[in-house]
Amino acid sequence: MAGKITKKEIDTLRKNFSSDANARIIQNAVTTTTASEIALSREIIANIDNSFSTKIDDWKVTNQKASGRCWLFATLNLLRPGAMEKMGLKDFEFSQAFVHFWDKFERANHNLEAMIATADRPLDDRTIGFILDHPSEDGGQWNMAINVINKYGLVPKSAYPESQSSSATARMNMNLRLLIRSIASELRGIIEDGGSVKDAREHKTKRMEDVWRLLCIHLGTPPTQFDWQWRDNDKKFHSRGTMTPHEFKDEFVTIDFNDYVCLVNDPRNPQMQTYTVDFLQNVVGGPPVEYLNISIDEMKNITRKILEDGIPVWMGCDVGKQMHRKLGLWDAKMFEYEEMYGIKFGLDKQSRLDYHHSLMTHAMLFTGVDVDKNGTRRWRVENSWGTKGGIDGYYIMNDSWFDEYMFEIAAPKSYLSKEMIAALDTKPIVLPAWDPMGSLACSHCGQENDLV
Repeated sequence: MAGKITKKEIDTLRKNFSSDANARIIQNAVTTTTASEIALSREIIANIDNSFSTKIDDWKVTNQKASGRCWLFATLNLLRPGAMEKMGLKDFEFSQAFVHFWDKFERANHNLEAMIATADRPLDDRTIGFILDHPSEDGGQWNMAINVINKYGLVPKSAYPESQSSSATARMNMNLRLLIRSIASELRGIIEDGGSVKDAREHKTKRMEDVWRLLCIHLGTPPTQFDWQWRDNDKKFHSRGTMTPHEFKDEFVTIDFNDYVCLVNDPRNPQMQTYTVDFLQNVVGGPPVEYLNISIDEMKNITRKILEDGIPVWMGCDVGKQMHRKLGLWDAKMFEYEEMYGIKFGLDKQSRLDYHHSLMTHAMLFTGVDVDKNGTRRWRVENSWGTKGGIDGYYIMNDSWFDEYMFEIAAPKSYLSKEMIAALDTKPIVLPAWDPMGSLACSHCGQENDLV
């Protein structure tokens, strides 16, 4: 049979490997020590530098724990410096669990609406399959966080604290997926049996009560109002009395996040063009997730300018590639796997996207950059994995890694060029639901993804 591996081929492979002294030495090392430790570049580790020409953070990192809420943490981490300054505090967090609750509730509704909208398609349709595979994920996008914040406001962490399930979401998500898939089956059944969209939607509304019940049991019932008072860094007492989540957002968020746009570097597709991803949404009727595709150098320049103006930058990347977690360091050549194996992998950034080896998996904040006469050298990153990795939870991204594994930032429109502003008016090209530019909404980037 053509293509079949033969005994002769295997005998040749055995002989060639056995006669390769270098391969045998590497085999000895890797069979007793982890491959990542063997391949770790001594030169890169020996030249770690934690100094930055611009560094704007002086606060503690947050901790998403065993959840995939990085995008929410990154968004709220961007908003909290202004709130801390306004309240005169060195330590403050918005409630991540509050935004998480509303995202879960809204996303369940959105995905069930998607089931109604696609009820005329066969069940094995790829888009339906993708939605059913990811009916209630922890991940999300910048625009999705803004949709929820605009609709429901914000509260301090003390008004809606973490629960066991918000910090470790696996069990809740498993049962929520089962519930949403069950309702999806019922909705399709109603329409298949001759019922109308109105009939299906009425049934969905009734069943959303079960979604609400499940979420309240796991996360707690979100407050409609709360008392807010605090003592600032100078020991001065402040009291705002009873506030609603919208009042709290309006008073203590100092960034106009609705003026932000998402910029991506997607080498597969034309630049200066907007894109969206099919069914990538959480709030029905909310603004869609849209990206403007730009070059990596333009992304770097915009990120640097925002940081030099004292503002952190929300970003999305492929976090696990070429990463040393304990050191809190990324470099494109961190692990010399090709040299260790004596082989070539041969995929560039575009090919890694095309061939399913790279995608957005994690959102964080840039809080610093180091620039010399030759340009940017490294970036300071505020992660949301607690203080165990890096230096108190802050990581170093060497500039080479930015080129290869950075995909997205959120930026105020004022930092965009005239050409970019004009390109925002292009009609968005719709990428399929499973496209890697939407993968951040499906990822689970909690701390159990432990790397070196």
